[in-house]
Amino acid sequence: MNAPRPLSLLCELTYRCNLQCPYCYNPLDYHAYRDELTEDEWKRVVREAAELGVVQLHLSGGEPTLRRDLAGIVREASTSRMYVNLITQGTFLDETALDGLVDAGLAHVQISIQAPEEELADRIAGTRVHQRKLEAIERVLQRNVALTINCVLHRVNHDRIADVIAFAERYGVRRLELANVQFYGWAYRNRLALMPTRAQVERGMQVVEDARRRLGDRMQITYVLPDYFEEYPKPCMLGWGNAFITVAPDGRTLPCPAAAAITTLPRVNVRDVPLREIWEDSQLFNAYRGTGWMPEPCRMCDRREIDFGGCRCQAFLLTGDAGATDPACRLSPDHDLVVAWRDGRDVLPFAPRIVEKAH
Repeated sequence: MNAPRPLSLLCELTYRCNLQCPYCYNPLDYHAYRDELTEDEWKRVVREAAELGVVQLHLSGGEPTLRRDLAGIVREASTSRMYVNLITQGTFLDETALDGLVDAGLAHVQISIQAPEEELADRIAGTRVHQRKLEAIERVLQRNVALTINCVLHRVNHDRIADVIAFAERYGVRRLELANVQFYGWAYRNRLALMPTRAQVERGMQVVEDARRRLGDRMQITYVLPDYFEEYPKPCMLGWGNAFITVAPDGRTLPCPAAAAITTLPRVNVRDVPLREIWEDSQLFNAYRGTGWMPEPCRMCDRREIDFGGCRCQAFLLTGDAGATDPACRLSPDHDLVVAWRDGRDVLPFAPRIVEKAH
């Protein structure tokens, strides 16, 4: 099979983090990823990605600013003419660190907030960090670098959407991402605590549409609907092995950030195999690439090259079969699983992500 050109590389530099967000999509067994790639290994990954044609580099975690070699990795990507985006919760982004990253070629920063007000935000984060996030936002706004504010939405904070938009307005933020929780990792474990109600989702859609009309070009607002509330799944990662590469802290290489959850697929590590070979030839990346793998009803569906059968990780977590039609699709024979979760009345307290001390 001829592999398409990858466009984006997500480097999950570390799973260490000082927050305990219950919606984190990092693996439950994150201690297994402690043997992190060195700075030189990450730079090699970046160069190999550039040779493949990748144009966007996203640096994430955990909390990527815990890596003291972050600026060197940014500089390598910038030298390779990639657009470099830092995905951070901002609590370690002080003046010195930020200036070093901007000088190295950082183009964009995405800072996450848990809620617009301190008490709720800190309760969700599991620690007192909201004020430090505000300070980081102010610092980024003073630099020549683009900024996006991201707020993951779930049952606990979904009714604060209007307040999140007002928060972004006060800071003059041009890009706001309101992303409903995706149920992987810790979020999957906490699904009965995090699942919003249909009423919350519908109110949220209306609040966002009203704000878009009012704000016009002053703010770009992205509202990512949860799969469980739509008739058809999203084209997850624009299709498996079609545009995106994720590299975990220890070098495990994946078609998407959640793919480690699929335990039936072989592992492949960029420490052992060149990135081009992984992308073009590995069993992992070719497993669900294209449409030839699809079962019915996907195989004959008019949407098969629109949503690519939906999310393989979601299919595996819900059915135990990564090759099944995504149960989020109303045509899936397993759609009742999604309906039961979406419309169920059982609500549990969430279990915070267990973290080790961040240094």
